[in-house]
Amino acid sequence: MDNKSFDLINRVNSIKKLSKGQKLIVDYITHHYDKAAYMTAAKLGEAVGVSESTVVRFALELGYEGYPRMQKVLQEMVKNKLTAIQRMEISSSRIDEYNILKSVLQSDMEKIKITMEEIDYEAFNATVECISNARHVYILGVRSSAPLAYFLGFYLNLIQDNVRLVHTNSISEMFEQIIRASKGDVVIGISFPRYSKRTAKAMEFVKKQGAAVIAITDSTESPVAGNADHCICARSDMASFADSLVAPLSVINALIVAIGMRKKKTLYETFEKLEKIWDEYQVYEKYDLNEPDRKVDY
Repeated sequence: MDNKSFDLINRVNSIKKLSKGQKLIVDYITHHYDKAAYMTAAKLGEAVGVSESTVVRFALELGYEGYPRMQKVLQEMVKNKLTAIQRMEISSSRIDEYNILKSVLQSDMEKIKITMEEIDYEAFNATVECISNARHVYILGVRSSAPLAYFLGFYLNLIQDNVRLVHTNSISEMFEQIIRASKGDVVIGISFPRYSKRTAKAMEFVKKQGAAVIAITDSTESPVAGNADHCICARSDMASFADSLVAPLSVINALIVAIGMRKKKTLYETFEKLEKIWDEYQVYEKYDLNEPDRKVDY
């Protein structure tokens, strides 16, 4: 059980005498914590059979600044424990099934907004500095975080020639590829709920080896944050069984741009060479801007 679990339980136990309504709330949270964590105060009150104000007062009596703060603690407790089926059950009550596109896009926009407000800018700048001056850079991300790792690796490789994207099908393969990571090297671990044990263990290993460790995750309570020298947090969420990773991708994009700006001259020269190669080998479609519109046959 994590510290947040103990904290919430201790706060409940500290109340000498629970009212009938409070007992109903505690009972519901105990048996349906996965659903309660994503309910508004009004929805929780409706499910329990008490008023919204009773739920809000209960959170205040526990010592939280308000219901949203207690709800956030609940969400931190459960988000890594939810099964795919539980995710689908919870999301069905949060998403307007008649306008799924709008619901998901609005949720993603909200996650970017919250990330922008909460992100640690000092940690971000320190990460840019760390990656820019690294001897070698290793990037780890598995399962749903793998596309994020690939995106970061693809663009960092255009900026620096010391980047290695760690490809893994098993934990042994991961260790084999990071075995030489040591002082002067940087290992970036990307992990979002449900967190990867492989990534967390790998970061623990390279930390002992003396490498600088950077975590890109959703919270300082994340398993991959424990061994990190620098931790960049971006809000993630679940849209049904799928992870919403728009905010993390946006933060990674910002990292790439910041590092690229530091190495503008080198990057400019690299792209000059690449453009010639792309033209020679016809990598991309290219049209003459001065040529009149052409009919394209499909």
